Parts: sequence; structure tokens; C-alpha cells
Amino acid sequence: MTHRISRRARALAAVAGGAALTVGMAAAPASAAAPAVSCTSAKAALATKLKTDITAAVANRRGTVAVGLYDRSTKTTCTLRSTTHYDSASTVKVTVLATLLWDAKKHNRYLTTTEQTLAKAMITKSDNDATSKLWKQLGLTKIKGFLGAAGMTQTTPGANNYWGLTQIDVRDEQKLLALVTAKNSVLSDNARAYILKLMGQVISSQRWGTPYGAPSGVSVHVKNGWLQRSTHGWRVHSLGTFTGGGHDYQMTVLTQDNSTMSYGIDTIQAVAKVIHRDLKAS
Repeated sequence: MTHRISRRARALAAVAGGAALTVGMAAAPASAAAPAVSCTSAKAALATKLKTDITAAVANRRGTVAVGLYDRSTKTTCTLRSTTHYDSASTVKVTVLATLLWDAKKHNRYLTTTEQTLAKAMITKSDNDATSKLWKQLGLTKIKGFLGAAGMTQTTPGANNYWGLTQIDVRDEQKLLALVTAKNSVLSDNARAYILKLMGQVISSQRWGTPYGAPSGVSVHVKNGWLQRSTHGWRVHSLGTFTGGGHDYQMTVLTQDNSTMSYGIDTIQAVAKVIHRDLKAS
């Protein structure tokens, strides 16, 4: 959901964003080439196909697109702008839930009924009020603690309870999805199952983005985010995990500088469509 931001905060963010952009542009060589899609795989032909098709999918799209893909089954990784930072919008809600479960595990307790209600609303309906309550309950110390444990070193929580302005990149979001989908020491098996359960119950109107073009019979788990600001237009993001058809993969697509929310969705879905298609054919 679009995170509410005061007019004053918008103005400050616009100034900060403009300053950062100016510095970045000054530091970059005038002849710097656009970032290229990079793919590696145990199946060389699959890596080549994905690189070609993802490149084509974003070639004529306006805006700034970052992509992350990892398929455990074929040891396939694809990246584009993996370290470029974006305002998280509602994708941070997966991190909030993971932090809540990580902290509960540390204290050897189950989530309360209230926490379960808030978590379900936060993920399945992208409820902002529920997110704000959990964010304030956890506090920055616990959120930063989880990020450290998860190795999400490039993620910076939003200040002053503006959780939607958390700074994320593809690399860290892929780390998060990897933790959610495979056994590890950070999140318990029950915690991972709970996160996937809620991501699998996202309401139909919010199941756009990375699930687009997923083959029938593949289990889909998704969390999207969307936010309009005075600089960089619409941020539209989608996180997805997919299992079935001989594959087990996670996908992150982050976008900004979109003229409308729909334009950003179309960009994400163009990328997702070719990824699902190429993996199915591999």
C-alpha cells in the first residue's frame, strides 16, 4: 500500500533525493554504459537465453529497473542493477514479519493473537496501519538486528517510522527470499512456513507482478509494493517465490521513475513472463 507521508516529509525527501542524484551524476563518467543483465547457470544455454530475454523485456521500458533471479534447481542466477537502492514501499512488510518471527524465536515464544492478526492483514492485504503497529512494537534496534543476522547489510530502515522509505536493493531482497524458502539458522522452519503461507494468501487484486506468467501447477507466493513521490515518480516492486515443475526459484523486480503505477506493473510483468517461460522450457 502507498505509505502516507506528510507534505513536509515529501519536500525534504525531494531535496535529499535531488542532492543524491546530482552527486551520482557528477561522479559517473559521461560515457558510462547502461547496466547489463548478467546470468550464470549450471545450464549454459539457459543463462544465455535468460540474459537475452530479460534484456529484451526491459530494453524499451522507461524507468529504472532492477532484477534478481535465483533458481536452486538449475543453480541459475540473473541480476540487473542488484546494488541500486530503492524506497521499499510495502515490500518491507516481508522484512517486518521476518523480524517479528526472528525476535519471537530468540525469546522462545509464539506470536500473540494480536500479532497474528496484524501480520495477516499486513501481508495479505498490505494493511498500512497493521504495519505501523508492528514496526513501532519492534523498533529499529530489533529490525537492524534481524537485518544483521540475515546478512542484509545494504538495507537501511526508514527513519521516524516511515517504514515505506526503507532503502532496499535486489541483492538483499534475494537474500531475504532465500531465507524464507530454504532451511537456515536465522528463521525457524515454522517461521518460514508461516511467511510463505501468508504470501500465498495475498488478495487477488494484489497478485500482480512477479507471478505473471507462472506455469499452472507452480506454487506462488508474492508481496508487492507501490509508492508515488515527487522525485522518481512511482516506485513499483514485486517479490515472488515459486516452486513446482522441477524448479524452486525466487524473483525480485524493483522499479522507479514510472509515470503511473500501471506502467511499473507492466514492466515487472514483462520481465516475469520471460523468466517463467524460459525456466519452464529448461
